[in-house]
Amino acid sequence: MSDKAYLKGAAAISAGGIVSKLLGAFYRIPLLSLLGSRGMGVYQMVYPLYCMLLTLSASGLPTGIARAMSSGQCTFAERPAFWLCGFMGAAGWLIMSVLAPVLAAAQGEAEVALCCKILAPSVFLVSLISVVRGCFQGRGYMLPTAVTEVFEQLVKVLCGIALCMLRPSPASAVLAVTLSEVCCLALALAMYRSAGGSKVPLGYRPSRYYPCILKNTAPLALSAMAQPLSQLAESVVVVALLRAASQDATALWGVFSGCAVTLISLPASAAYGLAAAAVPRVARVARAGGRGDAELARSRVTKSLLFTLALALPSAIALFAFSPFAVSVIFSSLSGGERLLVVRLVKAMCLSAVAMPLVQTSSACLAALGRAGLGAVTQWSTCLVRVALSAAAVTALSSVTGAAISANICNLVAVALNLCYIYGVRGDKNAHNSHRFGNKRRRYDAVG
Repeated sequence: MSDKAYLKGAAAISAGGIVSKLLGAFYRIPLLSLLGSRGMGVYQMVYPLYCMLLTLSASGLPTGIARAMSSGQCTFAERPAFWLCGFMGAAGWLIMSVLAPVLAAAQGEAEVALCCKILAPSVFLVSLISVVRGCFQGRGYMLPTAVTEVFEQLVKVLCGIALCMLRPSPASAVLAVTLSEVCCLALALAMYRSAGGSKVPLGYRPSRYYPCILKNTAPLALSAMAQPLSQLAESVVVVALLRAASQDATALWGVFSGCAVTLISLPASAAYGLAAAAVPRVARVARAGGRGDAELARSRVTKSLLFTLALALPSAIALFAFSPFAVSVIFSSLSGGERLLVVRLVKAMCLSAVAMPLVQTSSACLAALGRAGLGAVTQWSTCLVRVALSAAAVTALSSVTGAAISANICNLVAVALNLCYIYGVRGDKNAHNSHRFGNKRRRYDAVG
C-alpha cells in the first residue's frame, strides 16, 4: 500500500470519525438541556460496564480481523468471526443485564440499572458490526467503516433528541443508542452483501479459522478492556471521593466524563483512520520476515506516527486556545460555574489530546507487527496506575481536576512504553528473529 493509498484510506475513516464525533459533541447541546448535568452523569455512569463488555465481544475485532486477513493467515475468516463474536456478544448482553442492579448499587444511582438493561442488546449488535468493519478493512476498504460510523451516530442523535423530548430521562438517551445499533447493523450487512460477501474455497472448514481469529483479536480485546475497567473503577472511586467535598458528585462526574473528555477525545477520533489504515499497510510487509522487510515495516510505523502527531498537535493547540468558545457553544445549557470547570478541565487535559492519538496508532502498529500483547501490557499497567493516581489526586485537590491530571500522566507513559516496544531493544530483537525465521522459510521453500 503506497503512502497515497494509505492516506486516502486513513482520510476516509478519519473523516467518518470527525463527523461522527462532531455529531456526538453537538448532540450534547440538546441532551444537556433536556437531562441536566445530573442526568448526564447517570448517562455516563452506564458506559463503563457497557464498554467493558463491548471490549470482550467487539473491541479489537476490526483491527484483529484486518490484520489476520491482510497478513494472509486466515483470508476467509468472515463466517467464523460472525459466529464466534455473535456468541460472545450475546453472552455480553446477558451479563450486562444481570450485573445492572449490582452496578447501580455500587454507584448509588438507581436509574443506572434500567439504563444498563436497555443498553445491553447493543453489546451483541456492535459485535456483529465490528466483524463487518474488520472484513472490509482487511481487504483495504476503509469507506464502509466511515459510512457506518456516521450513519450510526446520526440515527443516535435523531432518536435521542426525539425520545428525550417525549420523556426526558437517561433511559431515553440509552434507548436511542440501542436503536442506532440496530439500524447500523442493517446497513453494514446490506453493504457486506452488496460487496459479494465471503467467497470461500472448496473444502472450506470454518473450525480451522477460530484459533487464528482468537490469536489476532484476543490480545487486542485484552488491551482495550483495560480502559473501560479503569473508567468503571474511576466512576465508583472518584464519585465516592467527590461526595466528601461536594453535594452533587454525580453532576461533577458528568461534567468531567461527559463534557471535558468528549472534547479531548476529538483528536483521537480524527486520528483513528490513521491507526486503522496502518494495520494492513504494516502487516503485509511485516509478514515477509526478512530484515529489510522489518526495517520497511518500522519505517511505515514511523510515518504513521508522524502523520498522527501532525494531526493531533494542532488539534490540541486549538482546543487549548478555543475551549472557552467551544464550551459556550456546545455546553451552553450548563451553569456559568460548570462551563468554567469544563474549560479548566479541557485546558488541563490538552496533553492527553496529543497522547491519546499516539497511543491509539502505536498500539495498532504493534498489533500489525504481531506484538499486540505488548500493547496490552501498556494499557493494563497505565490504567491500573490511573485509578490509583486519580484517587490520590482527587483526595489531595478535593476536585475532579485530579482525574484530569492523572489522565495526562498515564497517557504520556503509555506513549513512551509503546515507543520503547517499537524502537527499543525488543524491537531490534524481534527484527533479528524475523530475519532468521525468514531465512529458514526461504531455505525450506528452496528444498521443497
